[in-house]
Amino acid sequence: MIKLSVLDQSPVRSGGTPAQAIEETIRLAQKAESLGYSRYWLAEHHGTDGFAGSSPEILVTRVAAATKQIRVGSGGVMLSHYSPLKVAENFSLLENMFPDRIDLGIGRAPGSDGLTAAALAYGNQLGIEYFPTKIADMTAFLSGKAPLSEPFKGVRATPVSPSLPELWLLGSSDQSASYAAHFGLAYSFAHFITPYSSEAIVEHYKESFRQSPANSEPRVNLGVFVICADTMEEAEYLASSRDFWRLKLGQGQHLPYPSPQEALNYQYTDNEKAIIEQNKINRFVGDPEFIKNKLEDLARAHGAEELVILTITYDFEARMRSYQLLADAFGLKNQKDAA
Repeated sequence: MIKLSVLDQSPVRSGGTPAQAIEETIRLAQKAESLGYSRYWLAEHHGTDGFAGSSPEILVTRVAAATKQIRVGSGGVMLSHYSPLKVAENFSLLENMFPDRIDLGIGRAPGSDGLTAAALAYGNQLGIEYFPTKIADMTAFLSGKAPLSEPFKGVRATPVSPSLPELWLLGSSDQSASYAAHFGLAYSFAHFITPYSSEAIVEHYKESFRQSPANSEPRVNLGVFVICADTMEEAEYLASSRDFWRLKLGQGQHLPYPSPQEALNYQYTDNEKAIIEQNKINRFVGDPEFIKNKLEDLARAHGAEELVILTITYDFEARMRSYQLLADAFGLKNQKDAA
């Protein structure tokens, strides 16, 4: 039985505002909880007009306060920018506020352009090569153990929490899979970023997995981009916004999310049309039956217990409808009642 969860990047639509995007994040989280989704993750992005979520730990607090049972977490905190102690303390505090509901997903990617990443790490002399050490120190701080870094052996994270947040490492490469396996963390593979070689990367994680206090066996979920509508035609119409936005992102333009009409009115070159077709490999767009079959096949091929659904449409009601149709197709409410 496949679990479904939500990844929210808090998208800002063309003509909209970040405040609207945050309000929609809260509404969507409440809807996802009522539909039976398992967890709700908030992403981290910087230096873009397209996403409002630059601080997932703040949004986690707001979403968890606006919901009652659904797990809420970061998808993810870009640990490469930050102090492991500060991340551990943030999520220890969250775990105290919302016991047994908090997920800490961490990532290695910058979530920004290079210059913005440098500004985020201003004053930090440690390069990306220290990322695994940061993982070790952060997990130690969370569990109340001495960190790997010798100078900080006497440091502890406060407040101490009676339970620990669920730890996930997010990634889209064999390097991230290796880190997750080495530290015994659950692994979330971002299929919506890099669908290529995904099965081999997940298999590498499983084969290399080492038991840890957090997990006795490997755990995998997949982040997938989905637009589900009542008809195939409507779904493709809605997805035209995503196709245009991704094209412009590849050209270095960090734009708000365009309307389908704006996307369809654009005069594409032959090269741009080819890029759009290539980008379609990591999106699932269609009616409920089509989407359900495709996602079940994807989960089966990767041995994934859960799919974390990323849906962005220009119209917020269409976005809500997509999650509703998906929940109905997978019988999430029935799963929730059975549990």
